[in-house]
Amino acid sequence: MFRPAMKRLGLVAAFFAIIILLMAIFERSLIFFPTRCPDGFWDVDAVASGTGCIVEDCFFDTDDGVRLHGWWSRRAAGGENDPVVLFFHGNAGNLSHRADFLIELSNSLPAQVVAVGYRGYGRSEGRPSEAGLYKDARAAWRYLLTERGVAADRVVIFGKSLGGAVAVDLAMGVSPAGLIVESSFTSVPAMAGKHYPFVPKFLIRTRMDSAAKIGQVTCPKLFVHSRADRVVPYALGRELFDAAPEPKTFYEVIGAGHNETWLVGGSAYIEALRKFFAACTKPASEKPGRP
Repeated sequence: MFRPAMKRLGLVAAFFAIIILLMAIFERSLIFFPTRCPDGFWDVDAVASGTGCIVEDCFFDTDDGVRLHGWWSRRAAGGENDPVVLFFHGNAGNLSHRADFLIELSNSLPAQVVAVGYRGYGRSEGRPSEAGLYKDARAAWRYLLTERGVAADRVVIFGKSLGGAVAVDLAMGVSPAGLIVESSFTSVPAMAGKHYPFVPKFLIRTRMDSAAKIGQVTCPKLFVHSRADRVVPYALGRELFDAAPEPKTFYEVIGAGHNETWLVGGSAYIEALRKFFAACTKPASEKPGRP
């Protein structure tokens, strides 16, 4: 009488073993969701038309030889003197799908905004991976400081969702004016535990362990999240904030889904970003503790 039950149990175990094996084999495809060009909106003149901003294409290379594409947005009137936001977008789509947000940041902060197209996304070469995205971020940082002559203390790193992990990793190794982390997580295994609790965490090779890195980020930090986020749980955003050293601030957007923080947060959300950005990037003589 036990044989049918044992057989069914064995079939169930085999089924889950196959699922876990397939998830391990196709892990990168399950984590990264790039959209390549020509999908998107790539005419920079059309993107900038009527916005009061100039948007230009920029290209730079990583240390492993991958050619990346980005957008540089600034106000048409005097924007060349504005400090810079180095922006790392979320997982799906590409940088062109964030055009309206980039323009809003340029006008409202005000700031020059450099948005990075990760490898395998949009017009960038290559294939995404955890190590690859970190290389992309470092290449963008070098491009800003070396090729464009931007001072590190005039750059605020901003990462949204998946881009939050990229931003934290970069901020750990450089000295930006500030760091903004929006709707992001503590680590990929922690995310998997929320969405795929049957998958053993030790099998997940992609870590993106922001919780282990954030303690080494000493610049001012702003964390943004919403309790209504169903993609990245609010609890993970709070855990990341709690793990961060001072100076830090947490800003909650009420009632916003994962991709709705700007739309739902409205002017109050933009004002929270503006105040943080302005405090980080003011001249050294105006910062607290200076004569």
